[in-house]
This record gives sequence, C-alpha cells and structure tokens, in this order.
Amino acid sequence: MIMRIVVDLTKCQDHGQCVFSCPEVFSLDENGKLSFRKYAQELYRSELISEELRDKVEEAADVCPTQAILIEE
Repeated sequence: MIMRIVVDLTKCQDHGQCVFSCPEVFSLDENGKLSFRKYAQELYRSELISEELRDKVEEAADVCPTQAILIEE
C-alpha cells in the first residue's frame, strides 16, 4: 500500500533522528533544519512514498523524540 507522511513542523525540533532512520525521505538543510521547512510552516504532507520504504519510515516515526511524524495510508 502506498503511503505518505505528515510532519507537524510545530512539534519538530530538528533532532534529525528521522534522517538516520530513513535518509531516502528525510534530510536536513545546510542550517541543520528539516528540509521540509522550506515547503511548509506548520504541517508538511509528502508526496506518495513507496511501500518498499515502509519499515524505514515507520522507524523514523517511532524514533522521533517529539512524535511529529505521522503516516497516512
């Protein structure tokens, strides 16, 4: 099943744990901020993400210290 992520940027504190878990989806910019911040200020909703990345995306959501990552199906 195809999924997308929703990142609550008001909760995200740019710890970067998601980047270590799933670098295919998450990245930090040159200032150490989650790169999605250039696209949204409060909620970032991703494009569709392949099922092949499910385990990594779920791990990223699980390890987020502020629980700012949700998975939508």
